[in-house]
Amino acid sequence: MDFSQSNLSLGFHTHSSPPNPHAIESACAPIADDSISFQIVSNLRDPSHSLRSIPLQLLEPENSHNTTASATATDPIEDDVERPEEEQFSILGYPMCLKRRRDCESSLSSSSSCFNPPKRISIELEARRAVVRSWANQPLSVADPDVHEIMEKEKVRQFRGIELIASENFVCRAVMEALGSHLTNKYSEGMPGARYYGGNQYIDQIETLCWERALAAFHLDPENWGVNVQPYSCTSANFAVYTGLLLHKDRIMGLDSPSGGHLSHGYYTPSGKKVSGASIFFESFPYKVNPITGYIDYDKLEERALDYRPKILICGGSSYPREWDYARFRQIADKCGAVLMCDMAHISGLVAAKECLSPFDYCDIVTSTTHKSLRGPRGGIIFYRKGKRLRKRMSLCQGEENDHFDFEDRINFAVFPSLQGGPHNNHIAALAIALKQVATPEYKAYMQQVKKNAQTLASALLRRKCRLVTGGTDNHLLLWDLRTLCLTGKNFEKVCEICQITLNKSAIFGDNGAISPGGVRIGTPAMTSRGCLEGDFETIADFLLRAAQIASIVQKEHGKLQKDFLKGLQNNKDIVELRNRVENFATQFAMPALDC
Repeated sequence: MDFSQSNLSLGFHTHSSPPNPHAIESACAPIADDSISFQIVSNLRDPSHSLRSIPLQLLEPENSHNTTASATATDPIEDDVERPEEEQFSILGYPMCLKRRRDCESSLSSSSSCFNPPKRISIELEARRAVVRSWANQPLSVADPDVHEIMEKEKVRQFRGIELIASENFVCRAVMEALGSHLTNKYSEGMPGARYYGGNQYIDQIETLCWERALAAFHLDPENWGVNVQPYSCTSANFAVYTGLLLHKDRIMGLDSPSGGHLSHGYYTPSGKKVSGASIFFESFPYKVNPITGYIDYDKLEERALDYRPKILICGGSSYPREWDYARFRQIADKCGAVLMCDMAHISGLVAAKECLSPFDYCDIVTSTTHKSLRGPRGGIIFYRKGKRLRKRMSLCQGEENDHFDFEDRINFAVFPSLQGGPHNNHIAALAIALKQVATPEYKAYMQQVKKNAQTLASALLRRKCRLVTGGTDNHLLLWDLRTLCLTGKNFEKVCEICQITLNKSAIFGDNGAISPGGVRIGTPAMTSRGCLEGDFETIADFLLRAAQIASIVQKEHGKLQKDFLKGLQNNKDIVELRNRVENFATQFAMPALDC
């Protein structure tokens, strides 16, 4: 719309040019700052004439008392002085620009706008936004090519190799997306509904949902069980339990590390050195497996527990291939007055899928990692009983009868603020995603296949005269004793690694595990996630046996010392041939979430 065709009068006045009093008698109140006043006069408009909104233009008005010609005649000084075409000023703190009328301009309708305050502001904001984008929105390949290159190499290694480390797995794309999400930006110290920072309403929803899914995945009644999903790892979770329930130097008892236990359950080297924090801050005493059968000796366990009287008795391990007798553990714990805790880190997926005995039927506290057979993000989780006790027992702290479990507040306080800072919200969201999958029939079928593959691999190795601890497996892993082949776990692991097979050396009860572990631990969850079935693990068994043959030949020619042994692996034609076979085999299978 042209201003000359409307009945809307716009008045603009500088302080040096007083406004016409007749034009503003009924006008609205002025809006002013230090240099200008601005008025909109609407009383001249025909009420029946509807006007659309138009951009506002501010132009210095013509002086009705002085024409251009008279100004030239009477004011020669101004004629010689070049007046700026634009003047900068502000209205209500916003920067604006006044464009002076040129002689050739006859009216507002024939002039174009020299500024638009919102547009000018948006230009400035856009400049700031561009600065943020310049450092924040670059892809990794541009922002850090060095890290990107290494990560791409690791992606290729995973795709082209056979992953047999029992504690590793492959996650889905949804878990990866949550881990790499904006949730990592938020600080959320505390628990849902009781945070130390504001802005956590949605973080609370995510963590609460994760609680619900964790209890549902393991078929637990929320009236009788609680859960903490904030620990950074299972070792952190275990230490939080000790910190919440024990005093300094109180006693714990767990499976000995050479017998298949975990360091976080306490461990001393043969020379007496305290290796783990559990042994540094608390007193630990182990129980062991039978050296002949490889099974836990429950009679000796009971005898030791009654002598030692631990405050916490721990079941669960990192390389024990058989079922756990939780009912017997419960009896022993009750006899010695101990809290019964299970670390189910390795078998949590089997527990959730009901493919093994459940520790929840007998234990007071259950901890786990979230990234092994659960196929979730790397972290820890703590389940604890709550409500009324089924059996009366002494309180850990006060020595008084306690009819109700008091684990919840003590464990939550131990996690935060005693041991950790803010939880990793991206991890908690990713865990919620993984736990949703755990509760599906597809996941149960996956865990059933994990067990079948482990049993197939065990049978295949046994047929090839290999020695397995306990003679087989009930779960997802097996322990191969290499001492019958005169090999060390360290050297065999290195041969496999060069051939694109990853597994880990492991102590065998009775060997000098601290210096030269005598075996390797092998697990099936990761390759099962890639789609391997029983027949594929028959092929994998062939690869493993060939790797053992190569290791034996190199060891005979170059010796056991790893420095000499590694020299024998350089430019070894047998290794090149096996590596090619492994890569051709592995690249047949899909790689979860990595577009391979």
